[in-house]
Amino acid sequence: MMHIFSYFAFNLRHCAHQKAGLLVLVLINVIVMTSCATKSSSLIGEESIYTPHDKEIYKKIADLDSIFWKAYNDCDIETQGRLYSDSIEFYHDQAGLITSKQLILDATRANICGKIRRNLVKGSLEVYPIPGFGAVEIGKHTFQSTTDKDSTPSQPGNFVIIWKQVGNEWVITQVISLH
Repeated sequence: MMHIFSYFAFNLRHCAHQKAGLLVLVLINVIVMTSCATKSSSLIGEESIYTPHDKEIYKKIADLDSIFWKAYNDCDIETQGRLYSDSIEFYHDQAGLITSKQLILDATRANICGKIRRNLVKGSLEVYPIPGFGAVEIGKHTFQSTTDKDSTPSQPGNFVIIWKQVGNEWVITQVISLH
């Protein structure tokens, strides 16, 4: 995945400073939320399994995740474009910040379509509602080459997607991709 966004990283570095404060706040919130819902607790030594606080929002976001990533895997750029906000912020730990929806879609078309497949790691999806805004989706996923029959999936990477509800529609406003 690094090569997909590194092409754009050199001319997007200056944007990162403007959004650094927001990214830090989002990452702190993610760390706090995931520490409260980890699979094992070092305090009591017992396992706790994530249970959605709002099952309706969980189902909605899980469905949207499936729709988005099916579009990604099938090269359905139109559907991806509808689900990305016009003011998307895509933070990638190796390539930096991308704030152009068109640039993301063009990179997907050029570097992903017919070449890469994304798979959600089973049981990793967590969804937390944000009242008055939307929801935070957290999970793990792998990527695999579709052009090399002998390829193996990548190591699982973490992701955070911020979904905004606008009327009855939902759009992705921010993505954090960590590998």
